[in-house]
Amino acid sequence: MQDEKPYESKESRQAGGEGVIFRQLFDAQSSTYTYLLADERSREAVLIDPVFEQALRDAALLKELGLKLKATLETHVHADHVTGAWLHEQRLGSAIMLAKKSGAQGAARLLEHGDHVQFGNRFLSVRATPGHTDGCLTYVLDDETRAFTGDCLLVRGAGRTDFQQGDATTLFRSVHTQIFTLPADCLLYPAHDYRGLTVTSVAEEKSFNPRLGGQLSENDFRVYMDNLGLAHPKMMDQAVPANLRCGRVDDSEQLPADIDDEPDWAPLNFTFGGIWEVPPEWVEEHLNDVRVLDVREADEFEGPLGRIPGAIPVPLGQLAERCSELVGDKPIVVVCRAGGRSAQASLILRKAGIDKVANLAGGMLRWRAQHHRVEGGAD
Repeated sequence: MQDEKPYESKESRQAGGEGVIFRQLFDAQSSTYTYLLADERSREAVLIDPVFEQALRDAALLKELGLKLKATLETHVHADHVTGAWLHEQRLGSAIMLAKKSGAQGAARLLEHGDHVQFGNRFLSVRATPGHTDGCLTYVLDDETRAFTGDCLLVRGAGRTDFQQGDATTLFRSVHTQIFTLPADCLLYPAHDYRGLTVTSVAEEKSFNPRLGGQLSENDFRVYMDNLGLAHPKMMDQAVPANLRCGRVDDSEQLPADIDDEPDWAPLNFTFGGIWEVPPEWVEEHLNDVRVLDVREADEFEGPLGRIPGAIPVPLGQLAERCSELVGDKPIVVVCRAGGRSAQASLILRKAGIDKVANLAGGMLRWRAQHHRVEGGAD
């Protein structure tokens, strides 16, 4: 039997190799879930509800899993965060898709009830589920094992109906006709959760949802929703206008530094783990242009692996207290034995305000294996 690929779950290796690769991602600032689905055979992928500030993270995961982003999908025009759809369109060439009734401008495809969104040999069917907003959509996987409900149906809850064309009666009917009619064991994934809950099912929500389940009527639901007394969403005045243009940044606007174009001082790679990495071959060619910081212990620095010429020894345990010694004009390349401690060191340096930092991918083990120059060490 062939070795299993690290990015594939048992579920994604169905008969015929046509499974779905699935990941649930989280943005802590807005409590937003972003969902990645990909066809295991073709490697075509879609992202549901991407977040603007998480564009680098999403792109890193796609790259590490060897996926091609075909489209970004929105469940609705969000009021609590700005979509990353436009950034992915610009950087990865993906198509922006959302509801025709959303009123948004700049999408490649405007979706309506009954449409299909194909990715490789798989597809998502589109169900209109208005009530939270007019343009709310639920995306149902082709085999009806999963549905992505946006803010229409939450885990033991429902999206609010007091702004953005909200209507409690409409939402009640959307849930009961378009979501509760799915198979009882269909897993439901919401756009948000503020308690850390990740997934539910049709059977659970029909039985236990305190707003929509059991024997509750339309009138029960309407009265419940009319008396929530929730505060105005903090991001609404910024997020809604931005999302009505699919997250597009105007020429007069500047991207935030943490999601702007990747640093240009080296050919860096951003990992899904949140680390900027630099390849060893580039470092050797530019040793005079960077400072190499070795965060191994003293005995390792003098040990058999040797050290990169000119490297500055600062053990990881001392780094936080010595960051001020490292401020300067040259970028810092951090190295350790295999790349783990140096990855942590790069985060410590960035937290200290040193922006031009990268981890040496693979550490001294890769450096020696690729026969780059060393001082000391065993022959």
